Amino acid sequence: MQEDALNQAHTPILQLGAPVPDFEAVTTEGPLRLSTYAPGQWVILFSHPADFTPVCTTEFMAFAGIQEELSKRNVALLGNSIDSVYSHIGWVRNIEQNWGVKISFPIIADLDMNVARSFGMLHEASSKTAAVRTVFFIDPERKLRAMIHYPLNVGRNFDEIVRVVDALQTADAEGVACPADWRPGDDVIVPPPATVAEAAKRVADPELKVTDWYFSKKSLPKR
Repeated sequence: MQEDALNQAHTPILQLGAPVPDFEAVTTEGPLRLSTYAPGQWVILFSHPADFTPVCTTEFMAFAGIQEELSKRNVALLGNSIDSVYSHIGWVRNIEQNWGVKISFPIIADLDMNVARSFGMLHEASSKTAAVRTVFFIDPERKLRAMIHYPLNVGRNFDEIVRVVDALQTADAEGVACPADWRPGDDVIVPPPATVAEAAKRVADPELKVTDWYFSKKSLPKR
């Protein structure tokens, strides 16, 4: 129990809004450093437990399926697992041969577990040698904006991954918040007023859909 507590104490806890660790790694597309992605580029870094496993195979095909939509939003995909680059290459080729799906994003060969440990992908209560399924949403300033964890035996929801990107980018661009189940085209939430005077002004604002002083929505122009 003491060893388990010590391991947990050394597991990094990444914070939303804080910079993520930089790293250099070997990938299926050659050496790559996180900090050298193009200016303005968002990155989705995701981990999977192992190559040549059924759930991970379905997920990689799903990531390939949303890659074009993510690219339209200036988001790059970057995979990671504790496998060799040769295993990654063989698996990518296997997916294309068996399912006709081409994997064209880089996959980190994290045999030394450097990336997995620095991002807290190893949850030793689940496995000491396989990363859990985590999605990290990293903005152009290399800050962590959102992260989603899934267990080893449950695949991810890929509509939600695109939805989170849309919500984050909309909130940044418009200075608003996005309500539950928000999707592009839905009304957004206007941040609540911070003073009594602003609250009085808010409830009389004809351009907003005001339910109460703290709860207002508005429509955004269609893009």
